[in-house]
Amino acid sequence: MADPHGFLNTRERITQTRRPVPVRIMDWKEVYQAQEKGVLKSQAGRCMDCGVAFCHQGCPLGNLIPEWNDLTWRDKGQDAIERLHSTNNFPEFTGRLCPAPCETSCVLGINQPAVTIKQVEVSIIDEAFNQDWVHPLPPARLTGKTVAVVGSGPAGLAVAQQLTRTGHTVAVYERDDRIGGLLRYGIPDFKLEKESVDRRVEQMVAEGTRFRTGVEVGKDIGWEELRRRYDAVVVCTGATVPRDLPIPGRTLRGVHFAMDYLVQANKFVAGDEVPAQIDARGKHVVILGGGDTGADCLGTAHRQKAASVTTLAIGQQPSMDRPASQPWPTFPNLFEVASAHEEGGERTYLASTVEFLGENGVLTGLKIAETEYVGGRRVPKEGTERVIPADLVFLSLGFTGPETAELTHQLPVTLDSRSNVNRDGYYMTSRDGVFAAGDAGRGQSLIVWAIAEGRACAAAVDKFLMGETFLPAPVSPSDSAISV
Repeated sequence: MADPHGFLNTRERITQTRRPVPVRIMDWKEVYQAQEKGVLKSQAGRCMDCGVAFCHQGCPLGNLIPEWNDLTWRDKGQDAIERLHSTNNFPEFTGRLCPAPCETSCVLGINQPAVTIKQVEVSIIDEAFNQDWVHPLPPARLTGKTVAVVGSGPAGLAVAQQLTRTGHTVAVYERDDRIGGLLRYGIPDFKLEKESVDRRVEQMVAEGTRFRTGVEVGKDIGWEELRRRYDAVVVCTGATVPRDLPIPGRTLRGVHFAMDYLVQANKFVAGDEVPAQIDARGKHVVILGGGDTGADCLGTAHRQKAASVTTLAIGQQPSMDRPASQPWPTFPNLFEVASAHEEGGERTYLASTVEFLGENGVLTGLKIAETEYVGGRRVPKEGTERVIPADLVFLSLGFTGPETAELTHQLPVTLDSRSNVNRDGYYMTSRDGVFAAGDAGRGQSLIVWAIAEGRACAAAVDKFLMGETFLPAPVSPSDSAISV
């Protein structure tokens, strides 16, 4: 354990400070500041030897949380990053972007604020990079087997790194011009500066992973041809089909999917020229959907100097405290104040969008109404309609699944009842030698699940190719987020 009197001596949970709002909305740099070393050590010391460490089962990766908390408290950074990397290829991503189901299952969280697991994690990897403790790990020998990974998000990168390190020759195909998937173009820099992605890709290149950008599998090269070229193919294309809102006025200019907006903003921040960029400057912005993607749109609109930003959620405002129906150690649905919410804007719950309004084909406003529940369904309440001004609306309503038209036509593979790529207990699809991992197979989910599935899928591919594997397999496709 760490400090034998850990949470008895340090009762207060202290998280990373955020840069002042007036300062941070003037740039695209990360919001959080590094925590002072002494404070970080005392926070890590709150972690105790609790007998059964439920944080392990709360984390899909099975991170050795008590061990690296102890090592952080003892100021043994190199040992801490060794433990962290043994279960997680990319802690710099999860430490910034994961909602931390490990913390909601922390034993201390039963009656005190949970250990700040996530910020200890990101501090370990940031120190490791700063101290040059992160090095390429190329294989000692090559197996002669080849693998194509389609998609370079967290699942694809995890598959590729694991298989490269075990000796297979791996090529990652990415249709965008840069590697990273939604890490690159879906997450704003104020949450994840792209240097974090670049330095990890550099490590993977040094290890032997080959990257093919600007290649869309299914069009530039066929799925069937890819299968013939390689000994195995892994589908890691994500769940990128956005959920639409087919109500009157949907075709008005000014109504956009959230991801179209975020991709353009990320390209602009990267220094690219973005023709006809969606720009919120001086405009009244409305975001439909109260999740993380909506918060990303909110923070982006603030930095573009929007005149106003309103977030509309159709459901009820979540509770501030853990509901009785979601007991410890399950992952509860709680009211969250993200960094973007601190920066301004209005949040409205129980708001149903009835119609997009416009003039001459251009959006001017929204007709909304209060939400009521009828027969278990959420519907607009009659007599409560009102109009709010809007120059831009971003649809942040989640995703319905992966893009599978070319895949199912050319290979083909089967889909499950939710339009995800169907796979067996070892991540293999209905086509022999073709595997699927991450959101493409499980639907829209968390980054920690993408990495966990990528690692487990790599083990399955290695066994398929070699007859046995020594790679860890943290989760199976049938695992749920939290099982008690």
